[in-house]
Amino acid sequence: MFDGFELTRREGDGARLRVRHGGAGPPVLLLHGHPRTHVTWHRVAPLLVAAGHTVVCPDLRGYGESEKPPTDERHRPYSKRAMAADCVAVMRRLGHERFAVVGHDRGAYVATRLALDHPRSVVALSVLDAVPIGEALRRCDAEFAARWWHWFFLGQTAKPAERVINADPDAWYKGSAEGMGAEAFEDYRRAIHDPATVHAMCEDYRAGLGVDREHDDADHERGRRIGCPVQVLWATRDDLADLYGDVPGVWRPWVDGPLEGGPVESGHHMAEEAPGPLAEALLSFWRRA
Repeated sequence: MFDGFELTRREGDGARLRVRHGGAGPPVLLLHGHPRTHVTWHRVAPLLVAAGHTVVCPDLRGYGESEKPPTDERHRPYSKRAMAADCVAVMRRLGHERFAVVGHDRGAYVATRLALDHPRSVVALSVLDAVPIGEALRRCDAEFAARWWHWFFLGQTAKPAERVINADPDAWYKGSAEGMGAEAFEDYRRAIHDPATVHAMCEDYRAGLGVDREHDDADHERGRRIGCPVQVLWATRDDLADLYGDVPGVWRPWVDGPLEGGPVESGHHMAEEAPGPLAEALLSFWRRA
């Protein structure tokens, strides 16, 4: 995997991250989702490098082999604001002041927060299988709660989810070497079998229901918007379109600049299932942006 890439540890803004980077050209930051690590991008990153980009893939704070800071009563160390600050710090340490950002799943919330909090750093934003956290929770209904119940199970603390997950992580997460590739599967499996990582991933969801929503709602009330071009992609075999219908329409109140989007023929983990079409969609967007 990642032939020609360098694997390093870099200081973020309060957490040291495991980072894979390589290539030459305009920089791109790729942010994974739950419960993956940066290795989820192993089929996409080489395609972007071959097309003339520098690619940086970190494990988000708490995930994979990145540092897992102690939490607090409001779960602020696992807020998307904290994770986004890590990413900006890492990119600057690698010499990249301005860059495109791609985020999938939980990484999409980090990417969105990065574009809102650090607008001078982000030249283009691509979000995969996500709408803003505040938007999702404002629109939450019985259908959302039934389909995305894990948000509330992982996010509550009265009966912590860690005990259930750690009893059998393989059964809970259901990844496979056939779908992910053997090396990627082993990296993922090391992560999900680490109780500290499982706890940190739950903290991500706890922050999502509290402080992250507060940050999104505050921006929404102030009319704070994303100024760079935004691309929204969703998997045809996932449920984002079922839940929201006009997915780009959900994003429109959050975006001042150009906004475009469309489906990718794939299941939820499109970087693993449809790397070619995903890479082409990203490259086409960046050429226009």
